[in-house]
Amino acid sequence: MAVVRFHLLSTLSPADVQRVLTDFSAERAQAWPTIDAEHFEVHGMGDTWAEVTEGTSAAWERARYEWVPGGDRVTITTLDSKLFGAGGGWVFRMTPEAGGTRVDVELTRQPSTIKGKMLAALLPVAAPASLRKSFAKPLQAR
Repeated sequence: MAVVRFHLLSTLSPADVQRVLTDFSAERAQAWPTIDAEHFEVHGMGDTWAEVTEGTSAAWERARYEWVPGGDRVTITTLDSKLFGAGGGWVFRMTPEAGGTRVDVELTRQPSTIKGKMLAALLPVAAPASLRKSFAKPLQAR
């Protein structure tokens, strides 16, 4: 299992960070650079959860998002993934910080294929910088 941890400093409030993370409108594919419209589908959604497929042709994931409105955490459980299969996911923790929010991110991957295992071995080294970059614009991180 591969685990990647890093943090971002966002100019948004914790509630606004949660709103961005849990916005499953058609604009999601425009806001997030790692999601294209062809690989974005909302399968179901409630007040505190959503099940979506998102990503690109190279790396898509079907996941269940869960949160408490006004809470400090969004948890994403991977149900299926082109690269890694089921298991693992994301946890975003939001902590108010002067002028914005500290967003602590934890990514866990449980690879089931040889290719997935090779990619997972590289994640702790390569992922933090590229993920920070892809999250910077939607989360207004500095």
